[in-house]
Amino acid sequence: MRLSRSLSITSLSGLPLWEEESLDVQDLLLFEVSWEVTNKVGGIYTVIQTKAKITVDEWGENYIMMGPYYEHNFKTQVEKCEPPNQAIKAAMDSLINNGCQLTDQLQDKPNVIAHFHEWQAGTGLVLSRSRKIPLATVFTTHATLLGRYLCAGNADFYNNLDKFNIDQEAGERQIYHRYCLERAAVHCAHVFTTVSQITAVEANHMLHRQPDVVTPNGLNVRKFSAMHEFQNLHSMNKAKIQEFVRGHFYGHLDFNLEKTLFFFIAGRYEFSNKGADLFLESLSRLNYLLRVQKSDVTVVVFFIMPAKTNNFNVESLKGQAVRKQLWDTAQSVKEKFGKRLYESLLRGEIPDMSKILDRDDFTIMKRAIYATQRHSFPPVTTHNMLDDSTDPILSNIRRIGLFNGRNDRVKIVFHPEFLSSTSPLLPMDYEEFVRGCHLGVFPSYYEPWGYTPGECTVMGIPSVTTNLSGFGCFMEEHVSDPSEYGIYIVDRRFRSADESCNQLTQFMFSFCQQSRRQRIIQRNRTERLSDLLDWRYLGRFYMHARHLALSRSFPGKFKMDHLNLAPVSLSHSLRCTLMHSHFLQSLTMRT
Repeated sequence: MRLSRSLSITSLSGLPLWEEESLDVQDLLLFEVSWEVTNKVGGIYTVIQTKAKITVDEWGENYIMMGPYYEHNFKTQVEKCEPPNQAIKAAMDSLINNGCQLTDQLQDKPNVIAHFHEWQAGTGLVLSRSRKIPLATVFTTHATLLGRYLCAGNADFYNNLDKFNIDQEAGERQIYHRYCLERAAVHCAHVFTTVSQITAVEANHMLHRQPDVVTPNGLNVRKFSAMHEFQNLHSMNKAKIQEFVRGHFYGHLDFNLEKTLFFFIAGRYEFSNKGADLFLESLSRLNYLLRVQKSDVTVVVFFIMPAKTNNFNVESLKGQAVRKQLWDTAQSVKEKFGKRLYESLLRGEIPDMSKILDRDDFTIMKRAIYATQRHSFPPVTTHNMLDDSTDPILSNIRRIGLFNGRNDRVKIVFHPEFLSSTSPLLPMDYEEFVRGCHLGVFPSYYEPWGYTPGECTVMGIPSVTTNLSGFGCFMEEHVSDPSEYGIYIVDRRFRSADESCNQLTQFMFSFCQQSRRQRIIQRNRTERLSDLLDWRYLGRFYMHARHLALSRSFPGKFKMDHLNLAPVSLSHSLRCTLMHSHFLQSLTMRT
């Protein structure tokens, strides 16, 4: 893989200005309604949480989120306070005292924008429009309900978008009531948005409305900024993962950890939708290539996907206990050795190395070595699975025969639980873990956006995505050669499953052939793309959707005659920025 210095995208701080009048929010209220406000279910929680800062910067105390009340979430994620707006306070008092029999507290002003996310919040939108409540409404679908179900059922989704009998498919899956609610919300909203161009195509077929605005998901990049020390953070967190590997593979640690790469896949346990099926098959082929090439590189692959378990398994816990015992033994012998060496040098003597350790020391070390003996393979999973025999990941591991044998160059660790710094096995938060890995692999078949490769990007970690994910399409459209920046895009739309599998295998094999220096250079390039994903830029598309909703709901007060109201994407403004950036960089960085 060519990794000579190439054009970069470092001048993205000069993003083009949004040619749109700013709103005077003094007489406006913005409500954002979602089932995932302080309630983590999936990626929508991340959207709302990370977008909150720029929204508050614009709207101040006129921005209100609404979501389900869960006592634990309320205690840990929010602070109780009195409503700053008297109209909202009066409405809440009415709710508390009279249930849902609300009187109109807002009267003629201020004007209200209500932004609803996904079908669970759609009820409020439909009722608001049917009761002719004067609201400007926005509805965002992050993934169509039926699309997710069809893909999970292994349907040839994208090649048959125009052929599905939508009502029949929803009825057969017993989600017709939810589908009708989603579709009603889409058609009742003044403005309909979705998170990527590929989901816009899907929504047009599944919900029969073309989105007005595409609003790509961003990240609060400042949160991930490491003050130019992300390479050091990679080394530090990689060392923590290496400690886990030392314990998990005790007795079979016959590979060089300095030549070991850490790959991972993480997210909701949707085996086919998230591409875990393709990933496992590719790992089998990668293992074959590395063995045939007699490579000295070992790949340890982590599957971080929550599944039903009843606890950590004994072998995994024992491995970490053995590692700790070995460390304590080594530290004890090291302390004695150091003390005797020091005293010998103080006397002006060259120590007799055969006598500097006594018989007890050798006995302790022999016992420690004996404790590392293992007559079984290191476990492929860290927990006791409730459905071990039918679990998709474990079933496919058995099929491809990757059991962490000594001759395998690809090792697998299935961690069926979200990561936590309090874990007795792998005490790391997700961000620390990502920073310590070398490559994130997310070969999704159905992924309307895909936050996991985006999080890798802003932390400077290369990743694999697909042209069926919103993130992959975004990068493919706006970066001329994504692989040069550590974004590998597998073609799952126009190639067969076998061809896609071979392409993914080749991406990973090429990555394994890179030198350490090449990987460092690539991480630097990957991190340069982080500005593309910053809410400070992508938040403007949410602003546009809100302005558009106001102009359609209150045309006498808000006008947008100077704007093109066709579906809006990043393509023109961002492509101009990248071309300008490439031109500037070519003047100074060409070698």
